[in-house]
Amino acid sequence: MSATRVAVLADDLIWAIRLHDLVAGAAARPVMCRTMAALAEALPTVEAVVVDLSARSFDPMSGIAAAARAARRVLAVGPHDDAAARDRARAAGAERVLAYRALAESGPPVIGLWLDDDPRDGAVRFDDAAEPVSG
Repeated sequence: MSATRVAVLADDLIWAIRLHDLVAGAAARPVMCRTMAALAEALPTVEAVVVDLSARSFDPMSGIAAAARAARRVLAVGPHDDAAARDRARAAGAERVLAYRALAESGPPVIGLWLDDDPRDGAVRFDDAAEPVSG
């Protein structure tokens, strides 16, 4: 079975690389997307998308919405203290919204749990111990 392909939508190079490496550490195949155009190109080839909520060169909510419209699973990541952004991300279609800290402390296992916890199969393996900040 091939690894899950996950688009990483982040415009900041440091966060893009970190998220890419965390996805790879979860035994998934990251696809770097630093623009909305790159995401649009990647969507037909991926099963899931991780979106950085702090992006400045594009609207992260548009990225979430595009992925959700394409029936892709979406994980958003952002500052722990931005409740409004978390709420907007959930409304746009993010399945989960995690704080950067949760990923910095235990990123690959957290991403792996999220990828394994497909809500379509009815089983719940991703619990609040992974520190979701919304959901």
